[in-house]
Amino acid sequence: MRDFRDAKLMAKSLREALAERKIDLTHSQALELVASQFGYDSWNVLAAKIEAVEPPTRREAASIQPAIPIFRIFSVDKAMEFYCGFLGFEVDWEYRFGDNAPLYCQISRSGMLMHLSEHSGDASPGARVFVPMQGIRHFHAELIGKDYSYMRPGLEEVPWGLEVTVTDPFSNRITFCERQQG
Repeated sequence: MRDFRDAKLMAKSLREALAERKIDLTHSQALELVASQFGYDSWNVLAAKIEAVEPPTRREAASIQPAIPIFRIFSVDKAMEFYCGFLGFEVDWEYRFGDNAPLYCQISRSGMLMHLSEHSGDASPGARVFVPMQGIRHFHAELIGKDYSYMRPGLEEVPWGLEVTVTDPFSNRITFCERQQG
């Protein structure tokens, strides 16, 4: 038996087959009959045995999502000018513990999420993140076309593709990369 679904499917099939013969069983009764077919006193005992031998990855079904970088910022105005005005991100949400408390927020663009934090313990300035993307030539032209006097990034050809690297006002770097196909 591979997992719970096999035993439950067996119980369902048994119930349906008996129903065609005008024999009604509850789902619980069908589960108990399947357990007895495997030599166990009850469904609970069989279920425990199945769970004990089932591989953890099937049982837990872990799902790792893309990481969300946290960048340290020191000025909300400068951060918003750079990330929203220049890079084209949008603010998804903002959080402060109180009126004069530091900002913690999430920004996003095209499915990429980032957190910006004024909290001193959240991150160190000067961090770097690598962002795979498509359409880097268009993105580069978009950035160059903006009137942002602090940054005019280049488009660099590297052995693994094309890159545009930007540095925010707090020395955090983002390298956008369109990888070579093939």
